[in-house]
Amino acid sequence: MDDATPPSTLFGRDQELRRIETFLEEARRRGSSLFLYGEPGVGKTRLLDAAVERADAQDVRVIRATGVQYMADVSYALLGEVLLPLASGITELDTVFRDALQAALGMRTGPVPPRLVILNACLTLLRRQAEERPLLLVVDDLPWADGPSAVALGFVARRLTGSRVGLITATRNDERDHFERSGLPTLQVRPIDERSSDELLRAAFPRLAPGVRHRLVAEARGNPLALLELPAALGPDQLSGVAVLPDVLPLTRHVESVFAARVALLPALTQEALLILAQEGTGDLRVLQRAAGAEPALEHLAPAESAKLIKVDLASRQVDFRHPLVRSAVVESAGEADLRRIHRLLAGLFTDDPERRALHLAEAASGADESIASLLEQAARRKLRRGDATGALAALVRAARFSTAADDRCRRLAHASYLAAHLTGELGTAARLLAEIRAVGPRSGGSLHAAAAAAYVLIDSDSDGDVETAHAMLVDAVENGDHGYEAARTDLVEALHALLMMCWFAGREDFWPPLYAAIDRLRPQPPELLLLMSRALPDAARTSPEERRRLTELIDRRQEWREPHQLVRLHASAIYLDLFGGCRAQAWGLVENGRAGGAVRSALSALLHLGLDDFAAGRWEEAERLADEGLALCEGHGYTFVAWFFHLHKALLAAARGDAEVDRWADELTRVTTARRAHGAAGTAHHPRALAAAGRGDWESVYQHASRLSPAGSLAPYTSHALWVALDLVEAALRTGRTAEAEAHTRAMRESGLPDLSPRLALLTLAAEALVAPDEEALALFERAVSAPGAQHWPFDYARVQFLYGERLRRVGDVAEARSHLITALTVFQRLQAAPWANRAGAELRAAGRNRPLPVAGGTGIGSLTAQEVEIAMLAAKGLTNKQIGERLFLSHRTVGTHLYRIFPKLGITSRAALRDALSQ
Repeated sequence: MDDATPPSTLFGRDQELRRIETFLEEARRRGSSLFLYGEPGVGKTRLLDAAVERADAQDVRVIRATGVQYMADVSYALLGEVLLPLASGITELDTVFRDALQAALGMRTGPVPPRLVILNACLTLLRRQAEERPLLLVVDDLPWADGPSAVALGFVARRLTGSRVGLITATRNDERDHFERSGLPTLQVRPIDERSSDELLRAAFPRLAPGVRHRLVAEARGNPLALLELPAALGPDQLSGVAVLPDVLPLTRHVESVFAARVALLPALTQEALLILAQEGTGDLRVLQRAAGAEPALEHLAPAESAKLIKVDLASRQVDFRHPLVRSAVVESAGEADLRRIHRLLAGLFTDDPERRALHLAEAASGADESIASLLEQAARRKLRRGDATGALAALVRAARFSTAADDRCRRLAHASYLAAHLTGELGTAARLLAEIRAVGPRSGGSLHAAAAAAYVLIDSDSDGDVETAHAMLVDAVENGDHGYEAARTDLVEALHALLMMCWFAGREDFWPPLYAAIDRLRPQPPELLLLMSRALPDAARTSPEERRRLTELIDRRQEWREPHQLVRLHASAIYLDLFGGCRAQAWGLVENGRAGGAVRSALSALLHLGLDDFAAGRWEEAERLADEGLALCEGHGYTFVAWFFHLHKALLAAARGDAEVDRWADELTRVTTARRAHGAAGTAHHPRALAAAGRGDWESVYQHASRLSPAGSLAPYTSHALWVALDLVEAALRTGRTAEAEAHTRAMRESGLPDLSPRLALLTLAAEALVAPDEEALALFERAVSAPGAQHWPFDYARVQFLYGERLRRVGDVAEARSHLITALTVFQRLQAAPWANRAGAELRAAGRNRPLPVAGGTGIGSLTAQEVEIAMLAAKGLTNKQIGERLFLSHRTVGTHLYRIFPKLGITSRAALRDALSQ
């Protein structure tokens, strides 16, 4: 791969490097040894390199030697490599030791003295050489050391105490040699974890397609050599994700020489059995026995098991390769004719499994074959129904390669490009597949899927595309396509879903008629999910109770839905009607699938929906984690536009907590969305801005931002997010003297039937009505609101209504009852760490005559603070920000905020401004 850059960083080796640092320190002071062992390619030599670099930096003299196979029979060959740099010191030894070493190393003729004399001479030389400057011996590939040298090194390793000599050696697992290691300090070098593997590939191959990178991580199983070498054996199309990766990855000669040496020494029948297992893929011993004819197949495996290439479990009838690259080495060792023969054999065994049969027929074929292409396309559909978007994409691309007609090839490539853009998170792959379609020529056959894929690539990639262009392209494909508006046409339904999303992103009322006209023309009838999503997502306020009931039925039948994009659409339909609670388990399934390298784009949508639900349900810490994960996924997969989902999350959380970062996140949301002319998405930034302004009591700003989402007196069409600021708009209108506007908006909420759509919308509507009602009627409405079943499921909204209720009670003179509701509100705000709202509730409580602190578990007052809490409180009292405090105490600003949230109630205060007085008292 042209852009491969061998990384200098050792990924995933912090623990090993710390152990080596400790060893070097001990060796420099009083002598020590360390024996490294691990599987081939796991990185032992790189760790030895690291030890050498650190020793050089510490002014330690380093001598390095490596066992070599062709010298394994030459006595003292490796010892000579170690000691020859010290030849001048040999001449300074006493006569017996000098003559012994010179004879052993071939520096003089004569009989070889007794071994013990040679060993003691070697040890004496090393000790003397390290007297003025510490000495480090580094020996790699111990299995190839000649026997006498290995014995000498083992002798030295046990007698280094009191010297300034270090000996670090490395060998492979299960390799036999003459080095006696029992009782010596050891370090097992294990494979690196998945995260470190991914980081290594990103550093070495920055342009590697995400799906390919995930496959390589899985295949290499933490072996750094394999991670660096496997891409070199793949073609450019495979590396970019356009071409399908083979079931068994090919090896470079370097890796093959490491893993295939033992395979070549096996009997022919054993190699044949291993090849069947490697090509079959599951390790099922019964398949091997069917292919080979009977039980003798088990006997053929014995030599491979003795060579530690495989592990046979007779109880489960399972055979596992000890490392996945052994499987690759088996395949690489076979000829092309043998590979095709085995695949034809296996295809004949799987007549009852169409997917596996199609796979083996494809591997056995030598050219285009429409029957195989058709089988692979059917397999792709089955994979997609099971939720395996990545597998479906690979099967479709392979089907396109076997297509004999250009139209069929384009159609399959178009579907694959759509899956890459819309599900698996491979925008680069989608773009390259679209380019391949254009190169083939004909536009027919793949136009609808291609248009949908192109729309997502256009807005999500780093290109200059925008939502309005994508909308126009989709409308043209739908209105001018040769599809007859058949509802059974998958490509047509997918194009309409893509068009729905472009309309929603754009936020333009004139964009919706072409979509609804196309849905109405579908025959025999529109798919239920498409129909309901086109109502509930963009315009929840106008969703009828009947449509809500039908959507609830779909959610209740959620186990019937398997395909990731169908689940995302179901969840998107549910979110603004507060029905998402029944979808959370499946949404988490999508997230886990994306984390495992599956449908990444669907995982991003699931993170959005979970985060919005978490915010409404008061799970703010989880919402924060999901937002951070979503932003990282967007960055890793090139989704520059979709990142706005998580800018919204971060802005909402910052606004509710009183964090100054709200403007930064809202500005970034606005920048990303307006750059793509996604003005509907951009409008959501008014929600956190309004919320932040409400927290600081700037009601004019609240009114301006809330009314930008929806003007007072109406619920703007195609703007479901306006429901989330409806109460803010009413409260802001009242507090800025716009009584008529507040009453008009409250009527709009009631007349739109919001209370019938969800308990939360009922809570907000009752609160709005209470705000504009006369006192006696208002108190009854507030009581209905806070007493409604399930009201506390939405803690932030519930606490705000409790606060408004308490505020009204205090103003009509019922201060005792007011305090009860204000305390409830303050408690919830404090739990959520919604500092501005806790401050408002605290101030209102004081106005209601409550000046003593709320009871807090564990006591109150400065004596109840921990030492760290006292330090944080004192710094905050001096005016330092959370970030500044964190920098001084080596804490995150979020941790500082958590501590302050605990400190305030202990001191009986609700704001930073009161800290100085509380501490002085």
